[in-house]
Amino acid sequence: MSKIDPTARVEDGAVIGEGTEIGPYCIIGPNVVIGQNCKLIGHVHITAQTTIGDDCTIYPFASLGTPPQSLSYRGELTKLRIGAGCTIRESVTMNAGTVAGGGITEVGDRGYFMNCSHVGHDCHVGNDAIFATSATLGGHCEIGDFVFIGGLSAVHQFTRIGSQVMVGGVCGVRDDIIPFGLVNGQYAVLEGLNIIGMKRRKFTKQRLTTVRAFYQKLFHGPGIFAERLASVQPLAAEDPAIAEILDFIGKGKHRPLCLPAIGQ
Repeated sequence: MSKIDPTARVEDGAVIGEGTEIGPYCIIGPNVVIGQNCKLIGHVHITAQTTIGDDCTIYPFASLGTPPQSLSYRGELTKLRIGAGCTIRESVTMNAGTVAGGGITEVGDRGYFMNCSHVGHDCHVGNDAIFATSATLGGHCEIGDFVFIGGLSAVHQFTRIGSQVMVGGVCGVRDDIIPFGLVNGQYAVLEGLNIIGMKRRKFTKQRLTTVRAFYQKLFHGPGIFAERLASVQPLAAEDPAIAEILDFIGKGKHRPLCLPAIGQ
């Protein structure tokens, strides 16, 4: 059975999973579905059409499913979907989607969102993401699996960040970041590959050598970038990571590509 503190307010229609604990002074809206074995420690606010997976822990003053911070929003009932096994620390905010953006904000499984981090409307965040303190996404961002965003870093709306990227602290991210990229700087620039993360994902020395050689040809070879990009297309067959990077670049729409600093 679920355990609900008598000071909590759970609206009629909300669904609370077996084994879930709702702590003091939580407010749960009528269209909310919370999975099994979750723990809302206290003072948690969940509204809109929000679905939370099993085994999540949510700390005080988190606010989930609140209206999108968009001037186009007209009070529609939209969605926030959070996967299983997430840890959501103090004062985290995640907004529901907008009708224009597809109506849903999505967060994957096993995410760790440190205090005061923010997921804007219509964002899509992959599995195993880590957002450090006050990491912030503008609306419509796409974040891949195993991404780390450093403390006090902010990502511009409509920006894409590929899988296994590491964003340093206090970065302004204005451009799309290739999968496996490592970025840093006041306005983020590409500093190389996230080698530590790749090793943690069991990349062999041979794979690392292959992907590094591709990276050097693409970003530091002779000629203009468009020519280098055309010349490395056949290398997609050499490693799945290379194919993923090239596919990511080819799908760019809204934001330019994050590149190394000039002379780097």
